[in-house]
Amino acid sequence: MSGRETVLGRVRRALADVPREESPDEVPVPRDYLATHSPGDRERTLETLAAHLADYRAVVHRTDAAGLPALIARLLAARGARSVVVPAGLPPEWLAEAEGVRQVPDSAADTPHELDAVDSVVTGCAVAIAETGTLVLDGGPDQGRRRISLIPDHHVCVVRCPEQVVDSIPQALRRLTPTRPLTWISGPSATSDIELDRVEGVHGPRTLEVALVLG
Repeated sequence: MSGRETVLGRVRRALADVPREESPDEVPVPRDYLATHSPGDRERTLETLAAHLADYRAVVHRTDAAGLPALIARLLAARGARSVVVPAGLPPEWLAEAEGVRQVPDSAADTPHELDAVDSVVTGCAVAIAETGTLVLDGGPDQGRRRISLIPDHHVCVVRCPEQVVDSIPQALRRLTPTRPLTWISGPSATSDIELDRVEGVHGPRTLEVALVLG
């Protein structure tokens, strides 16, 4: 018996007592599993997010709203960025102190080659997941098109805390619309060969910096 036949046989046995006319919607499925392991502990959630982002080799910074423009300007200057992609809905004050950096508006007409020539990109996010250290972008006004977070080599992502931070993936999914262009980011782009030698920047930004804006 092949592996395929074994699997299909198990499926048939599992469905043996299910009437053919029954649809999945007719049978309620209990969803009583835990959605999070640290409900209500916002400080613990933020610490978990920061730790897991760092585990994935993202560089984590903490600031308040008033200090965000200076932080972003400092990060771009340290990178030597001369140009930055700007989503259409990015709050203009975020880049107010980035003097001498050319702002490139996110445009559908931009080619991958043109975006590759831009030094950095600054975006917001839709939600950040503490348990996995994952940032999710959904193409919102302060995030722009998916490709702007995949092509420039340096990505600065701003997370508003605590309102954009959740503990777990189940909590994140409740906030997200599956028809939107979701990009899930866990650290800088990286891959490993058969020798487990890690190479960063293969499929996206080589450097990911996350600004946690504490409210």
